[in-house]
Amino acid sequence: MLFAAYHAESQTLGGNAVFNFLSQPNTAQLAALGSINVSSISNDVGLAFSNPALLRDSMHQQISSSFYSFAEGVNQYGFQTAFHLNRIQSNLGIGVQFLDYGTITQTDASGNILGNFRPSDYVVQLMYSKSYKENWWVGVTSKFINSNYGIYRSSGLAFDAGLAYYDNENQLQVSIVAKNMGTQLKTYNGTGTKEELPFDLQAGITKRLLNAPLQFSITAHHLHRFDVFYNDTLFNAQEGDARFGTNNTFQKLMAHLVFSTDIFLSNQFQITAALNLMRRQSLNAYNITNGLNGFSLGFGVLLNKLQIHYATGFYQQNLFHQVSLNFNLKGDPL
Repeated sequence: MLFAAYHAESQTLGGNAVFNFLSQPNTAQLAALGSINVSSISNDVGLAFSNPALLRDSMHQQISSSFYSFAEGVNQYGFQTAFHLNRIQSNLGIGVQFLDYGTITQTDASGNILGNFRPSDYVVQLMYSKSYKENWWVGVTSKFINSNYGIYRSSGLAFDAGLAYYDNENQLQVSIVAKNMGTQLKTYNGTGTKEELPFDLQAGITKRLLNAPLQFSITAHHLHRFDVFYNDTLFNAQEGDARFGTNNTFQKLMAHLVFSTDIFLSNQFQITAALNLMRRQSLNAYNITNGLNGFSLGFGVLLNKLQIHYATGFYQQNLFHQVSLNFNLKGDPL
């Protein structure tokens, strides 16, 4: 058991789970909030994609569509909608997230070109929520996951479970959600041991000030694991430990946190800013300017029948761009 413990410590955190695309933000508002938020006070149906307990009655027949542009032609598309079931006083939501990695040249081990293939990932979600007494909300999500990388294909089934406490009078919301509990149905080569899914236990608190146009959120992720930093043991052995002081207990603790702020300049316009500390630590590197790594920004135009959200974030010298449109299926006010 002693040798097993040392062996486990030497493994890399990254790459030990399949379907890691599930951690990508499905909407622009979530991306602007630092890509991880389970408690934001908002009427955006897209946020229920990451926490089913945020699915509310007011989102009845609301539709959210999203486009996310990564580097090198990698694109993500998202769609969510919800319906209030008056007979059973519950809410039902449906969502799809699709990643298109573009056309890639396929070669053999010697570099000979065999043709092209178009890899992709997608997840289809069914969400359900229900209120309990006056301030509590419970929600569950079932997911079918599919990954297609040429001849290598995999699928999986997962579930999320969320709980939220919402105090409308004091504009306070606290949530906790367990994400991606499930199994790989089919491995990439069709045989062998099934891999783990990217389980994540997240909790968050959001407070909107009553006398100022500000809303603050603190979100904690990977609460089931203390050290969340990627540890490339081979690279560290060759180049030295490149985790920038992440052996420090305080650094490991702070890496679990995402801080975000919403500024409501008017009823029709808001600005969002966030700092994801794990992303910042992961992207910071020696001998280059680290600048705004881990920071994200966004804005929302909140019209009567249409909401437009935009988000961008900083990855060394690169930016991502995500746009979402929210509207009601029947054209009713949001």
